[in-house]
Amino acid sequence: MIAAQTALEARLLMRNGEQVLLTVVIPTGILALFSLLPILDLGQGRRVDFLTPGVIALAVLSTAFTSQAIATGFERRYGVLKRLAATPLPRWGLLVAKTATVLLVELGQIALLSAVAFALGWSPHGSPFAVLALLIAGTAAFSGLALLMAGTLRAEMTLAAANLVFLMLLVGGGVIVPLDKFPEPARAVLGLLPISALSDGLRDVLQHGAGLPVGDLGILLVWAVLAGGAAAATFRWE
Repeated sequence: MIAAQTALEARLLMRNGEQVLLTVVIPTGILALFSLLPILDLGQGRRVDFLTPGVIALAVLSTAFTSQAIATGFERRYGVLKRLAATPLPRWGLLVAKTATVLLVELGQIALLSAVAFALGWSPHGSPFAVLALLIAGTAAFSGLALLMAGTLRAEMTLAAANLVFLMLLVGGGVIVPLDKFPEPARAVLGLLPISALSDGLRDVLQHGAGLPVGDLGILLVWAVLAGGAAAATFRWE
């Protein structure tokens, strides 16, 4: 039953043109555009080696936060969640299905982005286990924030806020603009954001070959616990 719900959630997600744009087209376009054209000063080293970890973090943000918040918000508004609650599918099963859908989409995104990055000359380093730990923690943090927003705000407000947050974090989250380009006071605050922790942690591992970035992983876990706990306490199904 959970597998069937997961397959249904994935089909519905990929049929939505806006979600496909957010999860596939925008990250891939950013990776190709800024790797090929010297529009921004990305520091020393090859541009694709700097950009790929940040764009992978952006892909996780787009699926686990933006798409999930918008989809869940409108499911709540149109009573889909209420009707699903009346079916044999338990509520925890619905949450498991949504989480599995996010992970499936992320796998597809990362495979596509890696293929494009390799075609552009990407040369990754580091431990795959460190990358996996960061991706899981980042997904948990963004999913918690998505359910917190979708479970408390009106659907229209969730749509606007989720897209606004996506654009703000794209610019200020260390995805395409290095955090050291920002003034020191702003850099200290931006470094605590989950997108900054995920992009910097992935960059430390994949670009510089570092071990598990404990500080960035810790920031993501704190966000996951706080956002997940707040979502569980405040989520309204109707």
